[in-house]
Amino acid sequence: MVEIMRGQRGAALVVSLVLLIMVLLLGVSAAQLCLQGEKAARAERDREVALLTAEDALADAEREIRNSSDPSRRAAFEDGAGLVDGEGAEAGGAFGATCGAGGVGLRLRAAVGEKVVWQVVDLSGAEDGGACTVTHGAYTAAVMPTGEGFLPFKKPRYLIERMECHQPGDDASAGAKPHYCYRVTAIGFGARPGTEVVVQSVFSKPEEKP
Repeated sequence: MVEIMRGQRGAALVVSLVLLIMVLLLGVSAAQLCLQGEKAARAERDREVALLTAEDALADAEREIRNSSDPSRRAAFEDGAGLVDGEGAEAGGAFGATCGAGGVGLRLRAAVGEKVVWQVVDLSGAEDGGACTVTHGAYTAAVMPTGEGFLPFKKPRYLIERMECHQPGDDASAGAKPHYCYRVTAIGFGARPGTEVVVQSVFSKPEEKP
């Protein structure tokens, strides 16, 4: 009788250990799921920050196209003087033949058969030191805080390409003044380095009434 009771107590101990291990495994799994959910939430929030800053860069580029604070860039938006084409050749002389300091983020649309400009340049400015793109607020004095909490770790950047557009009612006859619009490609950054979002829009500058 004593031996039977001892055997029962031994079986109870084994069952208790098995149950304890199962509870521990369930606890570890629950903790991992919580951590994964938190990481996913942080990543999604960081992406939203990058998206919002990229959209703000698009709006900043549109403000510059309307009324740039830089005289040479304003002239480029008005008559195209100095715009750099897809091959890096200069169309007028104001901005330089490469992505130099004068021609930051302002190009002609690449011709048919050439590589698309926004896919060739370093939008983030990390490799070329920002020579091919414009920092948010550089020509509009717009302010964007960065660096802490939910803020982006650095300001977004953008690239502007001018291209000829056609609207209903445009005069297609020879010698008619072409109508231009601008493809803006912007990159926004999240609170953590490595989180980047690229957005793009086509903006048509309102025609000035005589």
